[in-house]
Amino acid sequence: MTDAPQSFELLPGADHSPVILHVPHSARDIPGDVRADIVLDDAELERELDHITDAHTDRIAEAAAGLAGVTPWRFVNRLSRLVVDPERFPDEREEMLAVGMGAVYTQTTHGDVLRPEDVNPEPLVERYYRSYARAMTQAVADRLAATGRAVIIDVHSYPSTRLPYELHGEGPRPPVCLGTDSFHTSRELLEAAREAYGETGLDSPFSGAYVPLGYYGTEPRVSALMVEIRRDTYMTEPGGPAGPGLSRLAGALARLVDDVTG
Repeated sequence: MTDAPQSFELLPGADHSPVILHVPHSARDIPGDVRADIVLDDAELERELDHITDAHTDRIAEAAAGLAGVTPWRFVNRLSRLVVDPERFPDEREEMLAVGMGAVYTQTTHGDVLRPEDVNPEPLVERYYRSYARAMTQAVADRLAATGRAVIIDVHSYPSTRLPYELHGEGPRPPVCLGTDSFHTSRELLEAAREAYGETGLDSPFSGAYVPLGYYGTEPRVSALMVEIRRDTYMTEPGGPAGPGLSRLAGALARLVDDVTG
């Protein structure tokens, strides 16, 4: 663990690129004061991080950015989602509250206690969630100002076998699941992803796509797609090293970036 890691990082791309590769769940770092409120012992916490972390997705995005004809921007969370999950709604709209996984988690992937149920989430929301949201909102605003549009490609991974916390895990688990939003995911963006990745599924086992709340459902110039990569296609589960599949998936993401950049 580390005492004061950087919370997030915006890695610049080309001025004329509308694309932001958003990588929210690749990190394992937890500040010491946040760790103190997690009830798991160190071995239990490491196992939970193995299950909950989208391991190596930052490397996939980095490699894709290097391969793309026009370099996309990258917004990367440098803290574990066990600190805060920047993609959750911060209020009662979040369905994952049903399994203790709102913006601040109180349960693990297997339904065990992570934090006391009476924990006040507000200090973590204020310190980490809101600053992240403001920075991501500004990153989108900058792409709109520079190019007239913004394309958020959310880079995730998911386990090959359903974990107990999954609310909708009974359906197909394709090599790549494309998560869509009815307002922000265009047919053209979806088709570009299908062409880039080949075998894909739609909104199973995970659905939706991240858009900062200031633009969500109101700004049609902001488009978004979630790319959920099944972990056994590129790494040893859970939490193990990456394999040769990483390069292939980075190439597919680079093709998607080039297609939507135009």
